[in-house]
Parts: sequence; structure tokens; C-alpha cells
Amino acid sequence: MSQVRVRFAPSPTGPLHIGGVRTALYNYLFARKYNGTFILRIEDTDQVRYVEGAEEYIMEALKWCGIKVDEGIEEGGEYGPYRQSDKKDSYRKYADMLIDRGFAYYAFDTPEELEAMRLKAEKERKMFIYNAAVRESLKNSISLDDVEWNAMLDRGESYVVRFKMPPDEEISFDDLIRGNIVVNTNTLDDKVLFKSDGMPTYHLANIVDDHLMKITHVIRGEEWLPSFPLHVMLYKAFGWETPFFAHLPLILKPDGKGKLSKRDGDRMGFPVFPLYWPYGETARGFREDGYFPEAFVNMLVLLGWNPGTEQEIFSMEELINVFTIERVHKSGSRFDPEKAKWFNHQYLQKKSNNQLALEFREFLRAKGIHVDIVRLEILVGLVKERVSFVREFWDQTDFFFRPPEDYDSEAIRKRWQENTPVMLQELIDVIRGIPDFSPAPAEAAVREWIGKKGYNTGVVMNALRLVVVGALRGPHMFDITSWIGREETIRRIEKGISVIGKQQQ
Repeated sequence: MSQVRVRFAPSPTGPLHIGGVRTALYNYLFARKYNGTFILRIEDTDQVRYVEGAEEYIMEALKWCGIKVDEGIEEGGEYGPYRQSDKKDSYRKYADMLIDRGFAYYAFDTPEELEAMRLKAEKERKMFIYNAAVRESLKNSISLDDVEWNAMLDRGESYVVRFKMPPDEEISFDDLIRGNIVVNTNTLDDKVLFKSDGMPTYHLANIVDDHLMKITHVIRGEEWLPSFPLHVMLYKAFGWETPFFAHLPLILKPDGKGKLSKRDGDRMGFPVFPLYWPYGETARGFREDGYFPEAFVNMLVLLGWNPGTEQEIFSMEELINVFTIERVHKSGSRFDPEKAKWFNHQYLQKKSNNQLALEFREFLRAKGIHVDIVRLEILVGLVKERVSFVREFWDQTDFFFRPPEDYDSEAIRKRWQENTPVMLQELIDVIRGIPDFSPAPAEAAVREWIGKKGYNTGVVMNALRLVVVGALRGPHMFDITSWIGREETIRRIEKGISVIGKQQQ
């Protein structure tokens, strides 16, 4: 295989969908596997749909995912510029080249005229296609004589350059994922390649740039399959070597019915973009929802590809070693929000208590709570198996930082007995007399007292948890009492006896 060069070429028209991130990821893994080059090219020829901030968003999203760009706007490279609008004047000569060779022509039809023809065809229950069947009856440099259309150019009349698709020809081409594909040119239209405003369309700019940047493999979404025949014909018309193509399957809604969209995420409560989108109609992001980038990448790579084994957790290096285009699916893959959370849970468990404590500390500081990092490490270690996101540590540990304001009424009804206040008052004396209040010695002392008194262990421990926590939840009881300390434990027991006692009167 020659030196692999691949590109991710998004348009800056809004936030980057996870389908786009997956395309970038597959290109990146393929490049790294074969010691190739991964290029980021911004395709902004459609200035009408350009959105301020989208370009920066794309680059930040790739960095967050750990997808390192080799050549691009920020990185530079010998095949730049890497933003199409920075070299828009260079595309003109390629449009002229196609016209001179008879593969393209000028078309002067106005948008209004074309719309009228489409409506007429609809009324006749036909489909209007601007191709060999109709182009000689329309307003272009094929139907008009040379003097007339040259005069129109001289007058500055608006025009587009269209590709001259040959009639009734079978185009055969190979896709690395889908195999051989055959299309008849009669089903294709004469696509616009260049506009009189000096801007090329996607089709021309994309092919020219891929050729000039020496792209060897074009790995892109299946939405570009309808353009595949045209692109093959353009390579043929220019006389350039055609790169290998691979069209990736869609990422589907959780129910599998259609492409995953922002609306699905809004409706079902999950993100579909890597990062928060702050402009216009804002959108949540995986990063801001608390996903680790490694978990996000791991989840994403398996939406459309499988390693052929039961392994699900992969580092980026492992993915580079095992990724192959041959194992990419042909059909779409359903996004499963619960599976996405599962991946994050797996990566959270792999992180050290120190890493998690440092992240949780920032969350606590925002609430005005300041805790020694060593104590915080102990705390996250107690509950980390119960959470999937760092933010969920608060839901599992809030009672460590503040005494309960109220008490679970259902737990009181089921667990609070007439003699519970007496038992808890005795327990306070036991707690005061425990020399070592760390979990194991404290538990041993309390259980010894329960045994001597003949009390029911479940009754005592449930009552203790209720007054200390406020509900029957949380990690091991003596891990809680050890962390909050002897005096705080006693204060909470006394408060619980008083408050619940009044409620029982």
C-alpha cells in the first residue's frame, strides 16, 4: 500500500454530529494503523450556510476526543491552504479544464425557470432531471450557438458550470465496505460544479482538493453515496487516479428507525454532539454531560464496527492495532444511550481515586464545600461502583457534607419502633466510649453492644442509618460514621431522636 493519506472534511455549518466525529475517528484509526497522515480540511464553499464558531468547534471536538491532526489549518502542511475559501480562486481553472475537454458546460437557466420546469414535471407525474434527455432544450452552451452564449458571458449574466453526464452509460465502481456498485448515467443529473460568484460547489472542490492533497482513501458517510458516480466520473474526466472509497453506515435512532438527530436527543434526554453548542439553538454535549473522552471514543467506534471478538473496552492504541475497514458494517447502527452510560461507568471504575477526587473537588468547590483531597479520595472510593459520572458522586455522598434536613417518612413508618429512641440514646454512650472510631473497630464495638443487649441488629442499624443519612441509602454504615467523625455522628443521632420523636407524637 502506498503512503496512506486520509482526510476529514466537514463543513462549518453548525455543531459536529457524533456521526461526523465517528467519520473522523475511523479516518484517524486507519491512518495511524498504516503509519499514514490524517488531514483536517474545512470545506466552506457554501458561504450561505456558514456558521460562525463552527470551525473552532470542530477542531476543539477532535482535540477533546484525542484525534490528533497531522495537517490542517492550525498544524499547517505542504498541501495547504486547508480551508477551501482561502483558495477559492484556484478552482476556476479546473472548471475551465473540464469545459475545454467537453466534460462540462455553461448553463444560464435561472432558479425560477428551473423551478417552473420541476413543477411542470410534477403535474405530469414525472421527475425533472437536468441531463442529456433535456439539456439541449434548455439555456446552456450546448443548446445555444457559440456567439450567443459567449455574449451572455460578456454581459455578465449569471451562470453555473454543469458536468456533462454521458447518456445511458454503466458506471461501475468499488466501495471497500459495500463492494461493487453499478449505476446507469440516465438516473443522474448534470451536477453544478461552479457558480458565477466564483465559488466551486462541493463536488468540484472536493475532488480537486483530494487530488492535490494526494488523498489515497476517502472514508466518508453513506449520505455521499449518491454523489459517488459523479466523483468517479470527475476523476476520469480529469485523467487522475481515483482513490479508494469507503462509505460508512448511518448512526440510527435508539429504535433503529431513521438517522439519529438532535431532536431525538432533546426528546429522550441525551446529547448527539461531542461538545456543548453555545450558539443560536443551543445543544448539550457529551463532554459537558460528564462523559470521559476515552469512554465516548470507545462507545463511538463500536457504532458501525466490531473487532470480531467479545472485547468491548479498548484504548486508542488498541483500536489503532485492531481497526480494519473490512469489519465496518454495511447497515446502520442504533445508538443506545444506556450503553453509552455503561461505557462511561467502565472508564470511571478504571480511574484512580485521586483522579476522581480531583474532579469531584471542583464540583464541590462550586457549591462552596472545601474538603481535604486525601479525605475525598477515601469518599469516592466508597461509592465509585455506584456511579457512572463524576457529577453523580454528589447524589451518593451529599449526606457526608451536611446533616439530613428531613427523614424518609416511609422508612420511619417501617423501621422506627417504640423503643428505637432508647436504643439510639444508649448507642450514643457506646460511641463515646470507642477508642478507635475507624470503621472496623467501631463496627465491632457496636455489634458487641447489640449482642449483649439482645437487640435486633437490623432494627438498630436501620435506625442509625436513618438518623445519620436521612434515608436507608448509602455505603457501609461505619464507613459513613468514620468519615463524618464521632462528634458529628452523635449530633446527627441526637437530632434524629428529637425530630422524629416530635413527628411521632
